[in-house]
Amino acid sequence: MQSSVRVALAGLLLATLCWSGNALVARAFAGEIPPFALSFWRWSLALVLLLPFVAKPLWQHRAALRVAGWRLLALAGVGIAGYNSLLYAAAQTTAAINITLVNTCLPLMTFIGAGLLLGEWPQRRAWWGMAVAAGGLLVLISKGSWTSLSGLAFNKGDLIMLLAVADWALYSLLLRRWAAYLLPIPPLALLGVLMLLGVPLILPFYLYELAQGAHFNLTAENVAAISYTAIFASLLAYLAWNHAIRVLGASRAALSNYLMPVFTAVLGWLLLGEGLQSYHWLGAALIFAGLLLGTQTQVKRR
Repeated sequence: MQSSVRVALAGLLLATLCWSGNALVARAFAGEIPPFALSFWRWSLALVLLLPFVAKPLWQHRAALRVAGWRLLALAGVGIAGYNSLLYAAAQTTAAINITLVNTCLPLMTFIGAGLLLGEWPQRRAWWGMAVAAGGLLVLISKGSWTSLSGLAFNKGDLIMLLAVADWALYSLLLRRWAAYLLPIPPLALLGVLMLLGVPLILPFYLYELAQGAHFNLTAENVAAISYTAIFASLLAYLAWNHAIRVLGASRAALSNYLMPVFTAVLGWLLLGEGLQSYHWLGAALIFAGLLLGTQTQVKRR
């Protein structure tokens, strides 16, 4: 396996771990921080931290930014303003396990979207990999019980999360489709300009939320939650994800989504004292096997 692929796979693991924590934070602070407030201050803080490092590269690559033009605004809308605002809104009315369950639609959406938008259809082995990983996911979320799985019902939050997944699949595919415009822009500079464009897109929704009386207290816990989402779920995770998209492609990168329930279970064990059961280990083994099978394939073009 080439070193660039190893780095990309390691980045996927890091991004998925950070975003698993993001889902837990969103649910844990659902009653403390309104969704658009969390989204706005998350990206505002991340932008403040990143801007000193990207101001010069942004100026140096201003010609490439002008060429990318409106595509950057579209990416900022779906990748920065859209996905996490929808996720935080979903967390107000649904459980963390439901968020991770609905989020597993991402590989399927990305596979289909890659075929329609990019002409990239994965080989049969990739579909088998996704099926194996899906089987592991079913074991994990059902706790080894089909009765438990069949009892899950979609509510408003689940539907909002499904919209968020479609939004993220589109973001990943657009990164791939517009790679020729984006490759001349360094990853940090790209993330910086997306934040610069994305934060103002969130602001009207945040102001509307404030007008409706939705506020949060400036406690140490709330500040820590926003800081985590800004540093780990924003800066580190997005840089790792964007690099993986460039190296592996959108369809194969999306398979890492199956790791999120595994990481959620591990984080729950570490942070909440919840013990891991046999179905956790079985589910994790199947998920990792599916990822290995799916990410070692090539896509075929029409």
